[in-house]
Amino acid sequence: MSEPSTPAPSSGALVLFSGGQDSTVCLALALSRFERVETIGFDYGQRHAVELTQRSRIRAGLSDLFPEWRARLGEDHSLAIPTLNEISDTALTRDAEIVFSADGLPNTFVPGRNILFLTFAAALGYRRHIGTLVGGMCETDYSGYPDCREATIKATEQALSLGLDRPMEILTPLMHIDKAATWRLAEELGGEALVALVVEESHSCYLGDRSRRFDWGYGCGECPACTLRAAGWERYRAGR
Repeated sequence: MSEPSTPAPSSGALVLFSGGQDSTVCLALALSRFERVETIGFDYGQRHAVELTQRSRIRAGLSDLFPEWRARLGEDHSLAIPTLNEISDTALTRDAEIVFSADGLPNTFVPGRNILFLTFAAALGYRRHIGTLVGGMCETDYSGYPDCREATIKATEQALSLGLDRPMEILTPLMHIDKAATWRLAEELGGEALVALVVEESHSCYLGDRSRRFDWGYGCGECPACTLRAAGWERYRAGR
């Protein structure tokens, strides 16, 4: 086999960083394990676009709170994908009531979103010589999205590695843990300081509501993302 025309991937990681709870914990985990960590976010016309604003605040908070991570935190990348909004008709991309279908899947599901995000991230990683992607996908405590399942991620990983003719690893450290365990992981990684940062600055609410403050953070308190986050927080606090 011929040698690749560009340098092999380094000991770095590219984190799919939305500004939500899960991706914030994944970013902290990556910073604890990799020498160089870059982040990528996507603006696809999401209803909760406030999450994009929170991304820079979380990155700044991590740098301020954890000097050892500051040197590892590299460049941030942001990509606009308006086409995803144009071809989607969901409560996450439209001003529509959040409802559940007969099979239990909420209409916040944006078909192909994670597959598309991973494809763009892999293309960027290829150019940046990064062979590891880190995402907060989870099939334990989640809304039932099929592109969050491990089988989907593994198939995408294989397709990207074949298509790029280079190994492209996708790490999903939250895949098999619930939201309570995600809160505990934040505490294990960065103590109360990291938990407080996740509470105050990360955003999960699908409605983009940051006018209401709960023990677990800001949100409407009623959408699927808020209920999952709140229930996980309660189990986490009860287990301490």
